[in-house]
Amino acid sequence: MKLSKTSGVLGALFILFFSSTEVKSQDKFPDGTAIPKWFKENKPTDINRLGKKYILTDNGLKNDSTVLQTKQFQAVIDNAAKNGGGVIVVPKGTFLISSVFFKQGTHLYLENGAKLKGSDDINDFPVVTTRMEGQTVKYFPAIINADGLDGFTISGKGTLDGNGLRYWKSFWKRREWNPKCTNMDEMRPRIIYVSNSKNIQIEGITVKNSPFWSTHYYKSEFVKLLNLTILAPKEPVKAPSTDAIDIDACTNFLVKNCYLSVNDDAIALKGGKGPKADRAPENGENRNIIIEDNTFGFCHSALTCGSESIHNYNILFRNSTVKDASRLLHLKMRPDTPQHYEYITLDNIKGNVKTFLYVKGWSQFFDLKGEEKPKRSLANNVVLKNIDISCETAFAVEKSDLYELQDFTFENLTIKALKPEEQNLSAIQNLKQIKVNVTKVASLGQTYDKKDDSDIATK
Repeated sequence: MKLSKTSGVLGALFILFFSSTEVKSQDKFPDGTAIPKWFKENKPTDINRLGKKYILTDNGLKNDSTVLQTKQFQAVIDNAAKNGGGVIVVPKGTFLISSVFFKQGTHLYLENGAKLKGSDDINDFPVVTTRMEGQTVKYFPAIINADGLDGFTISGKGTLDGNGLRYWKSFWKRREWNPKCTNMDEMRPRIIYVSNSKNIQIEGITVKNSPFWSTHYYKSEFVKLLNLTILAPKEPVKAPSTDAIDIDACTNFLVKNCYLSVNDDAIALKGGKGPKADRAPENGENRNIIIEDNTFGFCHSALTCGSESIHNYNILFRNSTVKDASRLLHLKMRPDTPQHYEYITLDNIKGNVKTFLYVKGWSQFFDLKGEEKPKRSLANNVVLKNIDISCETAFAVEKSDLYELQDFTFENLTIKALKPEEQNLSAIQNLKQIKVNVTKVASLGQTYDKKDDSDIATK
């Protein structure tokens, strides 16, 4: 039967509608629930809608990288908050500060060429109650702090420079003297710390040379990190424990269009540690985390669950490129902490890593705190699909009585490996493999990401 022109158009619209509906219906979290619109509605911050602008140089601060101006900076924030809020504008130039604390209704904007530089003297930082390495403790705040805020933003094209070189050198000297010293023993600040907050957007800026973790988000929800560049060098001085993004007991979190290259994990999911960590109110799970459209340079792992982690649920890592990471996915199974990692999907990833999947026990700072035996943990419903990767080792999966691995799916994987024969997947119960092609190669060629060398820290 011949269709009329009108019916043909209607038919086309009918097909388009249902095709669109089908595509939308397929955009789901790993557990099958629909991804909310919030994750897809991403707009640049419009500082013109955020109130009065408080330009630093119009409010008593000088473009001077040698004079500490923390008190003056905090006074601008306090004044803006007192008068209904507004945007703290950092103009082109360099301003040296230690810790500042944003208040409700205040925001940070860094103009192109603007730099907030952290002090490299720990004596310039206060000691406060904060969150660090899976525990609530007395420690040092970050350079930029936001606690209990709704709608806080950081935007612009400028830089937050942690000025970490002196801290890094001190760390390695301490480790040389005492190989058992912990990460916190060398007193160091972070660059950004957001806690107990919601509706947060950080975009466009560069965060580099952090003394400790680069950015840390704790017990916050509806957080968007967009178009960020986060850097910390691996040479000539390694920048220790400079995780790019630490997500700590957060819900509804988006990392999109970022470039991450640091001398530790690019993205680490945290939430608490210790035998009773799952019962402590200050700890918590990470839920509904989307990491998409990013590029990863050198890092220890593109995505890590742990080491201070309790429950990670609905983690979607997709549409990204990894260059010169030590690991693509690292599941740290910590025997002194009850852990459950579930519904984790990595989809549409390409690039090169040292190890594709790394799952082993982690006991660097093992402490049962008087408990008789280690905790037994579980990782399940982990999906790795549509991945084209080169690596030294495809699968480094350790079998252990301390944890269970079950219901993993590998689908449409193209892996070129120097040592494919070292695969050990017997530890995984109910492993499904569909179109998995692991090929041995003699050489991986040059994998070094030259961008990592373009930003060596200087004092």
